Amino acid sequence: MLSALGEIMITATGLELRAGARILLGEAAPRVQPGDRIGLVGRNGAGKTTMLKVLAGEGSPYTGLVDRRGPVGYLPQDPRTGDLEVTASDRVLSARGLDTLLAQMKQLEPKLGEDEQLLRRYGQLEDQFAALGGYGAEAEAARICSNLGLPDRVLAQTIGTLSGGQRRRIELARILFADAGEAGTLLLDEPTNHLDSDSIAWLRGFLAGHKGGLIVISHDASLLEAVVNKVWYLDANRATLDVYNVGWKAYLDQRETDERRRKRERANAEKKAGALMAQADKLRAKATKTIAAQNMAKRAEKMLSGLEEVRASDKVAKVRFPTPASCGKTPLTADGLSKSYGSLEIFTDVGVAVDRGSRVVILGLNGAGKTTLLRMLAGLLTPDTGEVKAGHGLRLGYYAQEHETLDIARTILEHMRSAAPEQTDTELRRILGAFLFSGDDVDKPAGVLSGGEKTRLALATLVCSGANVLLLDEPTNNLDPVSREQVLDAIARYPGAIVLVTHDPGAVAALKPDRAILLPDGDEDAWSDDLLDLVELA
Repeated sequence: MLSALGEIMITATGLELRAGARILLGEAAPRVQPGDRIGLVGRNGAGKTTMLKVLAGEGSPYTGLVDRRGPVGYLPQDPRTGDLEVTASDRVLSARGLDTLLAQMKQLEPKLGEDEQLLRRYGQLEDQFAALGGYGAEAEAARICSNLGLPDRVLAQTIGTLSGGQRRRIELARILFADAGEAGTLLLDEPTNHLDSDSIAWLRGFLAGHKGGLIVISHDASLLEAVVNKVWYLDANRATLDVYNVGWKAYLDQRETDERRRKRERANAEKKAGALMAQADKLRAKATKTIAAQNMAKRAEKMLSGLEEVRASDKVAKVRFPTPASCGKTPLTADGLSKSYGSLEIFTDVGVAVDRGSRVVILGLNGAGKTTLLRMLAGLLTPDTGEVKAGHGLRLGYYAQEHETLDIARTILEHMRSAAPEQTDTELRRILGAFLFSGDDVDKPAGVLSGGEKTRLALATLVCSGANVLLLDEPTNNLDPVSREQVLDAIARYPGAIVLVTHDPGAVAALKPDRAILLPDGDEDAWSDDLLDLVELA
């Protein structure tokens, strides 16, 4: 059903969000109307993901109500895709029920013959199929998938054979296909993760033309600049939602202007209040002036209490990778690695030699097997052929882009204990504090963490690991700009060996690689800046 022009699509009243005892958002009443394209921003851990989940109906607020009108498409940071045996194409088509109709029609086709009852049933299915767009809708779905970097060969695969990035793009394609022409509400949490530069450019255009409602969480400034016409700033220090009815650039200017005004007003008020308090202190010395002194002090307090708070600077995780344990000249090697899913060959006969302190970047188009190779090197995936060998003194640290190494049922502190059983809880809490986990936060299960918080936890487990070879798969995803700079600095300073998979040219620049492995062929080349153009395309 299309939303009537001007009808509010999502309304929240008395909305309060909490993470344990910590208040993420005090009572707020956000609303989304047709044509609103809202950028939801704030530092990592402020509660953006929690808020989007609640607005989508996938989570419950601490207090308050959320009313949704019309269709809602929600893309979480770690979508659960259900049946892993369905094809990627059917998963996208299921958004309109087309997969079921197609399956029923194909089942009847061999049995039609002269059976009139089956013919009538087939005709009814065809009518329903046509009403939902028919074969034109199939082509539309394939076109959306192609624009998101999902070719036909991927659409023919089952969900279980796809990489984490491919699965996420299938879910994004499903949401966009479901909404086409519906002008519903899209709630998208970091939609550009795992997209190459061409796909990001296409998505920017798609979202900029969306007629319904949109809330997007993204650290991609170019996406926000091109798409949003309103900004919601979730202030982690004040637990408030500040609404700016302007586009991205105007928001940045207005926020800076607001901060200067607040500081100026507070400085002036503090100066005047200080003068009043000094005068009040003088009057208190005289018995006859006690009441006047009290009134003057109250006036000074009132002057300060009426001021807007100056926004405190956001805390930033202090990211440093571990001091690597000593090891031999070549702590990790692999020979003749290959992987196929059914008849689909991902790569074959790939070899890697990771020397002490070496810097290697893995390049290849989406689906070329970059994450697959990294998981083999980490010992989490068995190759079809070939062998991964640990050299003298190898200590591996693996950062997974989908955070699959985190057990959602275990707490933050329990993850740290597993990573460094020889360290005391006091030592582990000190490390966690540097990653902005303190007090009761360390007892939260990983399953309730936002994408940015999961990233910080995964990085914290690396810090206490003593690893001398780091396998990093998209380590800058889900990070705000300041936290990203911290991770880039940690990559640049780390003296051990790093094998990196990334779409982020800044991460490659920080790594300063000496070698590149090009998939699916597995060719190894000395690094050249000419290869930098492949990073965003990959």
